[in-house]
Amino acid sequence: MSKLEAFILGIIQGLTEFLPISSTGHLYLGRHLFGLDEAGLFLDTMLHIGTLLAVLVVYKNELFQMVKKPFGKLSMLLVVGTLPAVIVGLVLSDMFESISKSGVTIGWEFLFTGFILWIADRVKKGAKKMDSISYGDALFIGTFQAAAIFPAVSRSGLTIAAGLFRKLDRETAAYFSFLLSIPAIAGGIVMQFGELMSGHTEAITLGSMLMATLSSAIFGYAAVVWMINFLKRKSLKIFAVYVWILGFIIIFLQMTGIF
Repeated sequence: MSKLEAFILGIIQGLTEFLPISSTGHLYLGRHLFGLDEAGLFLDTMLHIGTLLAVLVVYKNELFQMVKKPFGKLSMLLVVGTLPAVIVGLVLSDMFESISKSGVTIGWEFLFTGFILWIADRVKKGAKKMDSISYGDALFIGTFQAAAIFPAVSRSGLTIAAGLFRKLDRETAAYFSFLLSIPAIAGGIVMQFGELMSGHTEAITLGSMLMATLSSAIFGYAAVVWMINFLKRKSLKIFAVYVWILGFIIIFLQMTGIF
C-alpha cells in the first residue's frame, strides 16, 4: 500500500465515520478499488485510531467532566447507550464478520441506511438538549447503534436518526451520536488489537501506517465539527439520496458480475 493510497483511505475513514453514509462500507469499496482486499485488520485498526483521536479532541471537555464524575449522568448515558452494541457484538460477531468479508449485502445495507435517514428527516423537529436526554433515550439510540454492526449500515446515520425519533433537536442528535461513538470506536479497536496479537495481521510500512492514521484524524475532526453545524439548518435527505444511488449501483454491478 502506497502512502497516497493510505492518505486516501484515511480521508474516506475520517469523513465517512461521522457523515451518515457508513465508514465500513466505504472502506470496503476503497480497498477493493485499490486492490487492497487483503489489507484489512491492521489497516482498519490504525484508521480507527485516527478517528478516535479526532473525536477525543472534539469532546475533551466532556471527557474531563466524566473523569471527574465517573458515575455522573453523562457517563451513565454512554454506558446505557453502549450496552446494546456490546451485547450484539459478543453474541453475533462471528456471523457479522463473515457477512462483512463477503460484501454480498453491502448494496442493500446502503439502501437501508438511506431509508432510515429519509424517514428521520421527515419527523417533526424536537427540542431536547443534552441536559434533557433520558436513559430511555440513550438505550433507544444505542439499540440503533447496535444495528450498525452490518458493514454498510451507518453508525452515525442510525444514531442521529434515533435521536431525531426521540425528539432531540438536530444539533443535539449529532452531538450525542458522536459522543456515543467514543466507546464504540474504542471497543472496536480493543477487539482488533486482540486479533492482531493472535498473529492475524498484514505487513504495512511505517510511513503508510502513519499517513493513514494522520489523514483519518484530520478529516475525522473536520467531519465532526462540520456535521454538527450542518444539521442546525440542513436536511439529511442529501445523504439518503447519496447512499441510495451508491446502493443501487453496487447491486447492479454485483448482479452483472462486475463487482
